Amino acid sequence: MKDSIKQRFLRYVGIDTQSDESSETCPSTKKQLVMLEMLRDELLAMGLNDANMDENGYVMATLPANNGKTSPVIGFISHVDTSPDMSGANVKPRIIENYDGGDVLLNQELKLVLSPSDFPEMKQYQGDTLIVTDGTTLLGADDKAGVTEIMTAIEYLTSHPEIKHGPIKIGFTPDEEIGRGVDFFNVEKFGADWAYTMDGGEVGELEFENFNAAHAKVNIQGRNIHPGYAKGKMQNSLLMAMEFNALLPVFDRPEFTQDYEGFFHLIKMEGSVEKAGIQYIIRDHNRALFEKRKTTMLQCAEFMNARYGDGCFSVELKDQYFNMREKVEPVYHIVETARKAMQALGIEAKIKPIRGGTDGSRLSYMGLPCPNIFAGGHNFHGKFEFVPLESMEKATRVILKIVELNA
Repeated sequence: MKDSIKQRFLRYVGIDTQSDESSETCPSTKKQLVMLEMLRDELLAMGLNDANMDENGYVMATLPANNGKTSPVIGFISHVDTSPDMSGANVKPRIIENYDGGDVLLNQELKLVLSPSDFPEMKQYQGDTLIVTDGTTLLGADDKAGVTEIMTAIEYLTSHPEIKHGPIKIGFTPDEEIGRGVDFFNVEKFGADWAYTMDGGEVGELEFENFNAAHAKVNIQGRNIHPGYAKGKMQNSLLMAMEFNALLPVFDRPEFTQDYEGFFHLIKMEGSVEKAGIQYIIRDHNRALFEKRKTTMLQCAEFMNARYGDGCFSVELKDQYFNMREKVEPVYHIVETARKAMQALGIEAKIKPIRGGTDGSRLSYMGLPCPNIFAGGHNFHGKFEFVPLESMEKATRVILKIVELNA
């Protein structure tokens, strides 16, 4: 199984599937369709005769039950796109056999080193096979590791018909990295009672709660006057933006928070003396605190308008996703099933909140409860990304064990 996982993963990361948040199409980039079409064809070749890709690039397929009884319909979902944060073109993965626990030279020319002094979690993979980048691109384990694990598990089940199982649904989506991964996902067509996204990090991660999330855009209207004659007249919108930001609590920033703590994250600032705009993402696991954070943004704008004049500040708030815990807790047995699957394989389940979002969050609110399971990778979205081959094998075996427990 391990060699099959390696070859499949290397094939998948060789396809550039970077998404584009500036695009208005679905998928946001046509190159994602190359991999999605490949996955559809591979599923058809495995005997999943209903495998199809719709007009938006979503791939769905069914492995029919072979256990002769009525069982829950479970699904496994991953996304094919890679982050816009760094290039996903011409990925040249390197294989580090029997990793010795020390530094890994990624790129001699760039003098780029992947080191456990920076990433101490590397130490736990001593003796494993690491797949790393060449230092010029991301790797794409987010989420081609998850895709690989699902495809390998399905291939294993189709070649071992003696393993009894209920109906299994497979789904592959575009554009998760730009927050649009399930915009057109047809839950009714998918037809699962519940599902799991294979999109987590290190071995053992099991997540059924995540941030509530919103985006805030603050528009600032200043007043530009010739600087030689500006006294008492000029209102510099760039300085006004800085003043607005200073009203927010300093220690409620990402770099000072952890676990269940939420934050305001300034992600963009642009403009001139006359006019400026600043953008934030707002996050909190607690729904009441999340709503309070949005109210704080509006109160800051009110304060600034009282200082500089009505209409100088306006805030556009848009909810992005909500904590899936509310939808998963009523069917918590699906989390317990995943935990038991890991336990049976000698894997300690690390149940913790996601400090981010997942397709599973939105799917849970669309009627498909969908916890998240580890895919095995580390340092996503950048040149220091790596994934141990053995971690992908463990994730694949977790899928198979969940299938067995639901048979």
